[in-house]
Amino acid sequence: MTVSIDQLAAFVAAAEHGSFSAAGRAVHKAQSAISTLVSSLEDDLGLALFSRAGRTPVLTEAGARLLREAQLILDRREHLIGVAASFESRVETRLVVAIDELYPERALAALFGDFARHFPHIELELLFPMMEDVSRMVLDGKADLGVMWRQEALPTELAFHTLGWVQLKLLVGLQHPFAREPVEWEDLKRHRQLMVAVRSEGPEKQRLRMAADVWWVESHWVILQLLRQGLGWALVPDHIVEDSPDAVDLLSPKLLFDDADWPVALEMVWHKQRPSGPAARWLRDRFAASMLGAGKPVAGRDPGRR
Repeated sequence: MTVSIDQLAAFVAAAEHGSFSAAGRAVHKAQSAISTLVSSLEDDLGLALFSRAGRTPVLTEAGARLLREAQLILDRREHLIGVAASFESRVETRLVVAIDELYPERALAALFGDFARHFPHIELELLFPMMEDVSRMVLDGKADLGVMWRQEALPTELAFHTLGWVQLKLLVGLQHPFAREPVEWEDLKRHRQLMVAVRSEGPEKQRLRMAADVWWVESHWVILQLLRQGLGWALVPDHIVEDSPDAVDLLSPKLLFDDADWPVALEMVWHKQRPSGPAARWLRDRFAASMLGAGKPVAGRDPGRR
C-alpha cells in the first residue's frame, strides 16, 4: 500500500473546504486533479472516504476518522520542514531556561507565548530552581539562560542584566501572634521564619534570614499553606500572594520598624563564553525589555544586612 503526501493533502483540502472544486481553488489545482488524488487514495486504502450520493461529497465514517490522521501527518511534515529550516538558519533546536519563582508567572506566560510564535520548532525546557541554584545551572551548562534574584557575589564567568524589582510582603496566618499586635524588629528573631530553600549551601541561602528558628521549604506556594496553619512568618512575593486563593487567610502585620514592602532585585544571567543562538538572544532582549517594578527600593533596605 502506497500513500503519498499529495493524496493526503487533496483529501484534507476536500474535507476542510467542502467540495473538490473549492479544495482545488484553495491549493491552486484543478478540480479534476483533486478528484483523481482522492479517488486514488481511496483505492490504495481500500476504503470510501467520501459519499458522493449528493451534490457535494460527505465524509464517510472511515473518512472522518482518517481525516484526523491525515491532518496529523501533514502537520508533522510542516514541523519537519520548519526544523530543517531552523538548522539552515542556525536557530537552536533546544533551549533550557531556569527561572526563580520570584519572576511573575503572568509575565512569563505572555513572553513565552510570543516566543512560541517566533520559534515554533524549538524544544523548550523551563525549570524553576531557587536563587543560587539558577546561576549554578547556567555556570555548569545545564541551562542556557537564567532569571534569579541579584546575587551579591556572581561568578565572573556569568554576564548579567538587571530586570527590575519584585516586592516581598511579610505575611503571617490569622492565628499567629504577629496578627494581634504590632511587630518590632527583635520579634522577627524570636519567631519561626519560613524560607525558600535552595539545594546549594552558598551565602545567598542565608541572606534574608532573620530568625534563629527556620524551616526551609522549596516552594513559595507550600509556604503559604504553612502560614495558614500559624507555623511561622515569611517574606512572600507580591504576585504569589495576589494569585493565591489562600490570601484571605493571611495578613501583613503592622511593623514598627518599617512601613513598606521588601524589595528584591531580579537579574538575567548567561555564560560569557558560550555562544548564544538567535532564540536565546531573542529571549534575552525580551526579558530585558520587560522591566519589573515601578521603581527602585529605598537605599539600605536589604533585610539580610541588618
